[in-house]
Amino acid sequence: MSGASENLLILVDGSSYLYRAFHAMPNLNNSRGEPTGATYGVTNMVRKLLTDYSPDYIAVVFDAPGKTFREDLYREYKANRAAMPDELSPQIPRLYEIIEAMGIPLLMVSGVEADDVIGTLATHARAANWKTLISTGDKDFAQLVCAEITLVNTMTNTVYDSAAVTEKFGVPPGRIIDYLTLVGDAIDNVPGVPNVGPKTAAKWLQTYGSLDAIIAQASKIGGKIGANLLASLPQLPLSRQLVTIKRDVDLSLEITDLARRAPDNTRLRRVFADLEFKSWLAELGGVNQIHVAAVKDEVNSRYDVIFSEAQLDAWIERLEAAPLFAFDTETTDLHVVHAQLVGLSFTDKAGE
Repeated sequence: MSGASENLLILVDGSSYLYRAFHAMPNLNNSRGEPTGATYGVTNMVRKLLTDYSPDYIAVVFDAPGKTFREDLYREYKANRAAMPDELSPQIPRLYEIIEAMGIPLLMVSGVEADDVIGTLATHARAANWKTLISTGDKDFAQLVCAEITLVNTMTNTVYDSAAVTEKFGVPPGRIIDYLTLVGDAIDNVPGVPNVGPKTAAKWLQTYGSLDAIIAQASKIGGKIGANLLASLPQLPLSRQLVTIKRDVDLSLEITDLARRAPDNTRLRRVFADLEFKSWLAELGGVNQIHVAAVKDEVNSRYDVIFSEAQLDAWIERLEAAPLFAFDTETTDLHVVHAQLVGLSFTDKAGE
């Protein structure tokens, strides 16, 4: 699944990557002490997707503020999670601004998680015979994988189709919900069967075929682990609901609304300059370009090209007398490693 395609939809699990980037990246800050590591990490990941796949349709999906239907089902859902780190929360508005300026739709839907929005959009795309690539590091999405839906984790460069899911988990995508129900999820505080880990869950599913079949045969599974299974039977239906990604969220948009737009480079320059993402700023022409349109409109500019030593001496004398002057290098490239110097420009007055 590579190259541009009019029927390729990329869905980015922004909430998953936000935390993963925060913990994976070094403690980056700009010169004012503003934390930037998570913003840089997620932005870099999105840029890589755009470069590798050049999609016409893409969206980055985040969890909306507030509770979801899962908390209504189970009050302890995610109750063990710590509060958002102080260094992360101020980065979120910055990241939203960058994504929107890149021309990428940004989605949040109240009452459900980002997973459910992605699952619904991927289901709609499959019905329309589109291919979907879900960019995530969350194992729960393995339940969505099929011929039309593939996962990619850009932080590890790992791609999961149906065969890769089966190899990793020991069960095919169609049995991932059963697998997660048995194993539980410590991160989301979803109870599974005590002492049933990935190997036991996979073995049971390979032996009995499904969670329902395991439940039906629970009395025949001996030992302490069989007793744990019997004791967990009343709770398993709830756990199954909690780990199941919804695929029928009521959305106010269609997949065709997720068309990638032209980036707002002026806005990107401003935020990249503010966060001091210098290499990305240079790709957009540098800080010089931020106000170039306004300067061009407001100032009647005049330029002198130095052709003689006398002209040069006159300018040197003028600059020596000036309380403040600016200069810029004229080069063959924006990247310092490749740039060759071809000239210098000076001024002590706007427009000259």
